[in-house]
Amino acid sequence: MTWLKIGITVIGLWVVLTKFDLNLMRQTLTQARLGWVLVAFLLVIGSLVVRAYRWWLLLQGLGATIKLKRLVALYFVGNFYNAFLPSGFGGDVVRVVEVAQEVDAGVAAGTVLVDRLTGLLVLFALALLSLPFRPADFPPTLLWPIVGLCVVGLAAGAVILQGDLALTIVGWLPGWLEGRVMGFVRPMLTAVRQCGHQAIGRALAVSAFFTLFMIGWWFAAAQALGFAIPLSYLLLVIPILSISLLIPSVGGLGVRETLAPVLFAGVNLLPAQAAALALVVFLVERLSGLLGAPIYIASLLQKRAE
Repeated sequence: MTWLKIGITVIGLWVVLTKFDLNLMRQTLTQARLGWVLVAFLLVIGSLVVRAYRWWLLLQGLGATIKLKRLVALYFVGNFYNAFLPSGFGGDVVRVVEVAQEVDAGVAAGTVLVDRLTGLLVLFALALLSLPFRPADFPPTLLWPIVGLCVVGLAAGAVILQGDLALTIVGWLPGWLEGRVMGFVRPMLTAVRQCGHQAIGRALAVSAFFTLFMIGWWFAAAQALGFAIPLSYLLLVIPILSISLLIPSVGGLGVRETLAPVLFAGVNLLPAQAAALALVVFLVERLSGLLGAPIYIASLLQKRAE
């Protein structure tokens, strides 16, 4: 899987380097206004606090007494690992390991999985709602794969949130596959049952609020490059662009830059300009991950001192 992600990223970057106007891309990037880049960076940082609050709501539903401050720190640490490991899920493992020191390991894994699930469900729903208003030159080859992914994702999420139906479906699988799937599904089902639908509903609402942060840092990145992209247009295309990041890649690099010209053609951005915008967002998100390293080191030193 790691080699697949690296391969797709290399292909995407090859398309950017060979098909786009590199001089225009370089000129666009060098004229970026650092004040707006800082705004985008701060919005990414703020989104980590919002997502940590979503995780806290799920743990509160389970009766855990972990402080929000602790979860915010762990989200920063997880963001560091997600930013610099090709898996994209290394930070989730770290969050599970750290929280499992204070709650049951199954509870820790379940809440992290449901935390991810609620974010994906909101993106799937927003992407489906925005597709009827897609740009006129949106490639038909992408339309139905995105629709299929969103529908399957929403259906799978609904099955998991319902609980009993998921157990029934897993029971239909061959024996050799049932054990593997259940090892992944059981923690989520346990967390869903113990959290309660009220906590999960709140987590879904927070996920929708997080999407506004994501649109905000894309808007700030566009302003940094001098692109007048309406917020309403970003509300349309960013969920679709975010869903595309489920394609295996290293942090979305290559995939986002290749798809961005298609989605931003509707606001008259040239391919090189759209790729530059996607690259600024990628760099801002990676830079935000750097903050997790000193936070993790400080927490380890504190534990050793204690």
